[in-house]
Amino acid sequence: MHMIKSLLLLAVALACGTLQAAEPFPGRPITLVVPQPAGGAADALARTLGEEMGRRLGTTFIVENRPGASGMLGTNVVARAKPDGHTLLVTNSTPVLTLPYMFDKVPYDVNRDLRFITQISSGQLVLVVNHEIPARNMKEFMDWAAQNRGKVNYGSFGVGTSGHLVASYLSHSRGLDMTHVPFKGEVPLIQELVGGRVSWGFTTLGPVVPHLQTGRLRALAVIADQRPKELPNVPTMAEAGMTDTEFKPMGWFALLAPAGMPEAVSRRLEKEARAAIATPDMQARIQAYGMDAIGNSGEDARKEYELLAPVVERMVKASGAKLE
Repeated sequence: MHMIKSLLLLAVALACGTLQAAEPFPGRPITLVVPQPAGGAADALARTLGEEMGRRLGTTFIVENRPGASGMLGTNVVARAKPDGHTLLVTNSTPVLTLPYMFDKVPYDVNRDLRFITQISSGQLVLVVNHEIPARNMKEFMDWAAQNRGKVNYGSFGVGTSGHLVASYLSHSRGLDMTHVPFKGEVPLIQELVGGRVSWGFTTLGPVVPHLQTGRLRALAVIADQRPKELPNVPTMAEAGMTDTEFKPMGWFALLAPAGMPEAVSRRLEKEARAAIATPDMQARIQAYGMDAIGNSGEDARKEYELLAPVVERMVKASGAKLE
């Protein structure tokens, strides 16, 4: 009897110890790792989302920019982090959707190592040219590129980004033999486009609008289902005669976490992130960045990823953009 009583007391003590050891959530500031440089769209979204979620969760969100290897470096930091909800990822689709098909070796497995919390927003890609390029529509641009086959360069905001992939596909599928010049983010890309050191490229809408307004850059088409209200006179790629199914909107931004996170923590993060994205203030900010807010469930975000993954795989093969 004494032994049974002792065992019961031990079991209670162990249970209490386990409960005491369980970390409350949030138990400390939450780090949002952004695998792209400061000043870009992912950075801006992370700071906006962190402010709103911080108010809701009663904690501080710290944005930590960890660019490198086209976003793989920062993404891998989160994939290897302790899955307790205190280290999260805010990224564009590149390191999650594109890079695993472009590189033979990626240090993480999206399906094994990462969990989608929500997609934050989606953004259109705009094909822009320097104002000195003699083209005011896609037909003139394609004619000019064909006449200068092998002599034209294009810029992207990083190796493996959606802008790189669709531009490479455009060049390869039309036999234009263009040279890719990658930059570390959209800010330097746009600077070089304005300066004329690269002829053209795909950018997201928000950062490029001021340069379209000054006339230093010219927009010829947008990868979107419909024309953005900011550029009502710029046709979609399909309207411009580029009807390839590969010219599909795929530029989204998402909040992800390490796999293996407790279900209760994941549900809490999803609830507060979606509520934050739905606020009028954040909706307005996302629109100001030239994007459309999403705020879907983690399950729906995963389904969207799974829907686009085979499209990206086909594009990589068709564009010859596979990298070592």
